[in-house]
Amino acid sequence: MINFTINGQNVTALKGETILQAARKAGFYIPTMCYLEKTTPCASCRLCVVETDKTDGFILSCQTPPTEGLAVTIDSDALKTERTNIMRLYNVNHPLECGVCDKSGACDLQNKTLEFGISSQHFSAKEQHRTIEHWGLINYDPSLCILCEKCVHVCNEIIGDDAIELKFGGYKSSVIPKNSDTLDCTFCGECIAVCPVGALVSSNFQYSANAWELTQIPATCAHCSAGCALTYEVRHTSNTVGAIPKIYRVTNDFEHTTLCGAGRFGFDFNVNGTKDPKMFAKAVAAIQSATAIRFSSLITNEEALILQKLKEKFGFKLYNEEARAYQQFMNAYGSMCGKTGCGGTLEAIKQSDAVILLGGRISSDNPAVRYAVTTAARHRGAKVMYMHPLEDELLQNVVTQYVKYEVGTEEGVVAMLAKTLLEGCDLSNEIREFLDELDEGYLCAESNVGDEEFSRIAKSSLRAKQKTLVIGSDLLSHKRAENIARLCALIEMYTDFSIVVVAPSVNTVGVSLICELDTDIGGANIVGYNAEGDFTMGSLGNPELLLPSLNSQEGTFVSMNAQVLPTNVAVGFDGYTLNDIANALGLNAQYTIDYTPQLPRDKGFNGTPFDDLGNFYTALGEDRRGYILKNTDVEINGVLEEINDLPEFNGTVVYRCNPINQFNGYTAQTKQLEKDATLRGSTQFAAAAKIADGDKIRIEFAKGVQERVFVIDSTLKGTVALVPTYDVALGSLGEQYRFEKVKIIKMGSES
Repeated sequence: MINFTINGQNVTALKGETILQAARKAGFYIPTMCYLEKTTPCASCRLCVVETDKTDGFILSCQTPPTEGLAVTIDSDALKTERTNIMRLYNVNHPLECGVCDKSGACDLQNKTLEFGISSQHFSAKEQHRTIEHWGLINYDPSLCILCEKCVHVCNEIIGDDAIELKFGGYKSSVIPKNSDTLDCTFCGECIAVCPVGALVSSNFQYSANAWELTQIPATCAHCSAGCALTYEVRHTSNTVGAIPKIYRVTNDFEHTTLCGAGRFGFDFNVNGTKDPKMFAKAVAAIQSATAIRFSSLITNEEALILQKLKEKFGFKLYNEEARAYQQFMNAYGSMCGKTGCGGTLEAIKQSDAVILLGGRISSDNPAVRYAVTTAARHRGAKVMYMHPLEDELLQNVVTQYVKYEVGTEEGVVAMLAKTLLEGCDLSNEIREFLDELDEGYLCAESNVGDEEFSRIAKSSLRAKQKTLVIGSDLLSHKRAENIARLCALIEMYTDFSIVVVAPSVNTVGVSLICELDTDIGGANIVGYNAEGDFTMGSLGNPELLLPSLNSQEGTFVSMNAQVLPTNVAVGFDGYTLNDIANALGLNAQYTIDYTPQLPRDKGFNGTPFDDLGNFYTALGEDRRGYILKNTDVEINGVLEEINDLPEFNGTVVYRCNPINQFNGYTAQTKQLEKDATLRGSTQFAAAAKIADGDKIRIEFAKGVQERVFVIDSTLKGTVALVPTYDVALGSLGEQYRFEKVKIIKMGSES
């Protein structure tokens, strides 16, 4: 700890903290324009200057650490004059078009101009002609840009796209795409969020509404299991009483949280319901006579509890193969370590010095994990080891070691990884004997991962103080998932690695804890409750009754961090809810959230009512949303099984994954995947499948058929192709392994 003073008051700082960070923790206000809590200091605005008794002139508090006994002054007359002149210079270069600027009412420059009382201009400069750039979902107006560099820092240090940079040229300086004339990025929109003025804006939102006209609804993103905090900004579209509001945009607390493109732009998935008593009665009758309900994990904890209570009342089965696979994986994990959950979190990844990513295409499966890994690599110099049959182009700028293993050999890879990382640990005789008896030659040969690659992983992580192993969803759906889970548990038990398991959907974790899930054997008389809010009767029935989508509900989810997170209604819904159906079947709750305090305490829930759940971040970035599940003790009875013969996947193999820009592909109105209806593969895959770029093809899976267009993707190698899917469809994949050998039939070439 370092002891110093600010304006004569005693303050302490941790080693490595800056004066600005320590001041904020102690409750002192120092103005900034370019500072971002989650990136390295931009040091371009100079508003954060302070005075000290050890230096002449002003110093930047954002990048200067305090020393023992230092006396800091943050608000002298000289500092006020300096900051006022800085604001006058900003306003010289910035056309004050607040009446038409989208940022008006939520603009840092506007706020600071008022704060420092800039009512007249002392300086002048020749106006420059600047062309407005249109980069797809993002528009850039260089005449409004104050060159704070926030966008560049967040793109490079947090997102990892490295898509933009600052072009220096005096008054002609501007932000430009880094590698081409067009913006080549994943369109997360984080640059829009951090921009303090109206230079970077959403092209879909521009000129559509003023900030003060919008109502802000805090919620949790429904697109993956990271549980990112977001705010729906809504406005009524008419003056009609009872008119349903419209979501105009999604924003985030960018100082402490980060959104991907799906979260920021993929918000238009709500449905409009109607109260049809006949359809409602039909739905009630269908459940009473159903043999099973098949549902996805895109539901709230409260809805999952309703389904569980209905199961207990009527005796039908509950089918959700995705959540059941996760449930079995974590049960096997706990059977070795004695705990219901694992120890890693997204924050642990950010603070890691070594990260192993195993068994998932993280960039599209869960962008929040990618951002955490990028943060660790760029801020801590973390060694990042990525193990997967397919290289991920979006991770290449942070990965220090890529390990390609053969499709299907994950059990062997995890066994060898455990043996490598547990070397020298104090193990029981049983575990030591199991590891010693592994057929290393066979496992290395079949997985195509040599001893030297495992040794390099061990060497890279040896000196790391904080280490994380990220388990992707490929492993959850593997036929040998339970033995893989037990091996992963050993790594967390006996090494310094913390384990993070990436659940596939927003509430996979919650469903797996609340529901007693059955093996999906199909059959007749199955009621379906799908991700789009359609309630169907019959295994292949058409939508019979619309139920609200996740942006029209209040309730809770459980994130991959084991955090119970609240979400709120952004868009009203006039139809029936699952709670209405449950009440008609004999349950009794006025609102769906009446079930929140009833969530099972033996699974770690603490009984907090919905209205008492926190829903914000503090000024210092503490997440006060919901609460963390209690990691409870379970019986240790797991037994390691002998490694099976590793499977072979020869011929044409496809891999199911989200496209990077999945928010562009799904249209709520038509409920169709409109954009990326392709199969993407390498020239090597094309040769093996005897197809060419642009060919219309028919793909025959074990469970269905798809017609697509084949596209050569220069970033891919080998004989595995990508089948773009979308998070709304992941639940239907169930326990099915994400790689599959398929039959491809050429149908003709697209003109």
